[in-house]
Amino acid sequence: MQKTMMKKTIVTHGGKFHADDVFSVAALTYLFPDANVIRTRDGQLIADADIVVDVGQEYDSETGRFDHHQRNGAGARDNGIPYSSFGLVWCHYGLEICQGNQQLVDMLDTDLVSVIDAIDCGYVTSDDEHAVSLSQTIGLFNPTWQESDDFDACFKQAVEFATHILTRFMATAQAQLNAYQQVVHAIHHAADPRVIVLDQYLPWKQAVHDHGEQALYVVYPSPAQPSLTQQWMIQAVSVTPDSFANKQSLPATWAGLSDGELQQVTGVSDARFCHNGRFIAGAASLAGAMSLAGLATQ
Repeated sequence: MQKTMMKKTIVTHGGKFHADDVFSVAALTYLFPDANVIRTRDGQLIADADIVVDVGQEYDSETGRFDHHQRNGAGARDNGIPYSSFGLVWCHYGLEICQGNQQLVDMLDTDLVSVIDAIDCGYVTSDDEHAVSLSQTIGLFNPTWQESDDFDACFKQAVEFATHILTRFMATAQAQLNAYQQVVHAIHHAADPRVIVLDQYLPWKQAVHDHGEQALYVVYPSPAQPSLTQQWMIQAVSVTPDSFANKQSLPATWAGLSDGELQQVTGVSDARFCHNGRFIAGAASLAGAMSLAGLATQ
C-alpha cells in the first residue's frame, strides 16, 4: 500500500487505555507511519495537535478532533450503535486506509469497528460472561496495580498488537471480496447451473446463496496440506449460508461409505468418501468429483 507520508502529531489521553483509543492510534499510524504520538491531557498539547482522539470533548473531522465523551456523544450509526473514537476515525480515514474500497470499509466497520464502538459505549455486553472480547484483550495490556510498568510503553505494545489485528481484518475482508467475485463468475459460466465448479478452494457460500438460485452442489479442490494428497470435493449447497439443512443432500445410499464400498455403489473408480451427513463427498480427481455430481443430480 502507498501510505500517506505526512508528519502528524497525534494526541490521545494518558493513563489507562481502551480498545477504542488503541485502535484509533493503530489506524492513524498505519496511514501516517511517521506520526508523533503523544499521550496527555494537557490542554495546550491537545490544542496544538494535528489529530486528537478520545480526549478533548470535541468531534470535528475537519479539524482532526475525534472524541465522543462530550454531552450527547458524537452520534450513532443507523443501527443505533454509537460512535466511539475509533468509529469516528474510521468514518473519516477508513476509505483512505482501504485505498478507496468502500466495500472493504463497510465490512471492517461491521466486523471490527462497530463491535469495539458498541462495547466502549456500553451498547452491548457479551452473551457469555466468560467470553473474552477483543476489547478485553486490549485491556489486558494495561499494567495491573501490582506492576510498575509504564502505561505509555504498554500502550505502544497494545497499538502494535492492534495494528496487526487491523491489517489481518483488512486482508481477510479483501480476500472475501475477491472470492465472492470469482465465485459469481463461476456461477455465471457453469455448464450446469446446478453444479458450480471452482478451480481452487474459495469461500463460496454467500455468493452461491446470493447468485446461484439453481445451484445444488459446489465442486472444488480441497485445500491440500503438504503431507496429504489433494482430492476434489463435492459439497451440497445449504438452504442458507449458515444452515445445516441442504437444498438437496447427496444420495442416501452413499452415506458413510468410503473407498471400495463407495466406488462399488457409485461406479466412480476414485471415489474416496461420503460423509454420513450426506453434505460432502470426495474423489481423487476432478473427473471423479464431476461423476459424483452427475449421479447426485440425476
